[in-house]
Amino acid sequence: MGNLSLIIFIPLIAAFVVMLLPKQLESYHKWITLGVTAIQLVLCYVVYAGFDNSASVAFNTTDNYGYVEQVDWISLDLGNWGRLSIDYFVGVDGVSVSLVLLTGIVMFGGALASWNISKNLKAYHSLYLILASTVAGCFVALDFFLFYAFFEFMLLPMFFLIGIWGGVRREYASLKFLLYTLLGSLFILLVMIGLYSSVIDPVETAKLLGISVEEVQAQLTTLSPSSLVHSFSFIDMMNGANYIPGSIFAEVSAAPLLGANARDVAFLALLIGFAVKLPAVPVHTWLPDAHVEAPTPISVVLAGVLLKIGGYGLIRIGYGVFPSEAVSYSWLIGFFGMLSIVYGAYCALAQSDLKKMIAYSSVSHMGYVLLGLSSGQVEGVTGAVYQMFSHGIISAMLFMVVGVVYDRTHDRVITNYKGLAYEMPFYTALVTLSFFASLGLPGFSGFISEVFVLLGSFSSELIPKWMTVVSLIGLIIGAAYYLWTLQRMFFGKLWLKESSWKDKLKDLTAREYIMLVPLAILAVLFGVFPHLLLDKVSTSLNTFIEFIR
Repeated sequence: MGNLSLIIFIPLIAAFVVMLLPKQLESYHKWITLGVTAIQLVLCYVVYAGFDNSASVAFNTTDNYGYVEQVDWISLDLGNWGRLSIDYFVGVDGVSVSLVLLTGIVMFGGALASWNISKNLKAYHSLYLILASTVAGCFVALDFFLFYAFFEFMLLPMFFLIGIWGGVRREYASLKFLLYTLLGSLFILLVMIGLYSSVIDPVETAKLLGISVEEVQAQLTTLSPSSLVHSFSFIDMMNGANYIPGSIFAEVSAAPLLGANARDVAFLALLIGFAVKLPAVPVHTWLPDAHVEAPTPISVVLAGVLLKIGGYGLIRIGYGVFPSEAVSYSWLIGFFGMLSIVYGAYCALAQSDLKKMIAYSSVSHMGYVLLGLSSGQVEGVTGAVYQMFSHGIISAMLFMVVGVVYDRTHDRVITNYKGLAYEMPFYTALVTLSFFASLGLPGFSGFISEVFVLLGSFSSELIPKWMTVVSLIGLIIGAAYYLWTLQRMFFGKLWLKESSWKDKLKDLTAREYIMLVPLAILAVLFGVFPHLLLDKVSTSLNTFIEFIR
């Protein structure tokens, strides 16, 4: 079992251990979760530090991936339809390795933030560990069936973690989250089914027939359907030579559908499915409700890593399997990226609830991922990947600082506080740092990602320059809502809605320092030394750009 499998299965095994522990040992659940996520973090860092794809030659070959593990999982004889082959197939490239590291960081931070959870500890920690396993699985799966299994199974722990441990409207928020995400995943499922019927595994087919892979691809038009092995591998799906002639997604003989060929429709379906997860305007409305009602650690995980699955899926499957279609719809992707940036920022400015403001800021900042991808430029796509990593670090920190004040007063209304800097100076310093990091101040990771996205989108021939110009409005509004919040909550004479809060609003505890300071250091570290991430992603992203062109 390799490192990637350990990252997936250690939390899953620990979840079952927690379930089996007797009630008398309930106090150990949080320690198990903390220890397991610490091990997961170490393994994620080992994968990140040891990853080297400098020899990569093509985005659609296994040479582009490291730590590859492939084992036969499901094999089924379909008679005249051929054979079904599903593998346990995992690996990382420059796109996913940064998100694997992000998963380790955020899940460990969420475990620290879970320390104050006091209700149904066994259920909470077992669900949290299952979530840690499935999120990691999404980022390393190289088989569509395996990816979809992790993608769907992830919804269950999130649904219960929000619905049981959330706020007053937790049932509404959890149900809305589930329905939106399920609807999006149905679009993805339809594409997966179509691809299954269109793609073969040339290696397995060659073994079955006793000929070479090249002969299989050369003779595909003459081979009997019963001798073909259907594949869910992303690597096979990225290679046009592996498509069965006449099948629905074959590039040459695509079936007309709604005025476009089936590949166009398939890409648009994937775009909708992953836009819900990202989320992009106008399919974003589940996110603010989920964030507001979710407990702090689940908001940390939701913003830190779960949203990134939308961007990652769009790169890995949308662009990877349908590159020409993705490029042809660049204007649409760029438009919704621009819309998300500006609309999300405007909504954040209008909020009085601190947590809801940060939730809408996440909608705005994830819009940069779409804008960068739509550019089709190395700078823009690099900025999109950097933004996913950077936003994961910064948003986790933002929701943690909200949790600090909420744990003390159970109130998040911005106007109910004033002058907190005098009572909580160190907390104020970290809030200020997280706000500046999020608005993209130079010296922070957010600055690097946003500048790359804007450079790439402005120089792109695929989208009009006015989209970049309009997106700049989001930066201005972002500075407005963060600075206005700082001025209202932290400066001026101390005033609190409830006089009893004064005794509760003490500065940070040791646990809160351990939660927040490392994230602050990472936001600065990756802002001052961007090569720490760029060296890992650059080669894969260069091959990605060559592939889609």
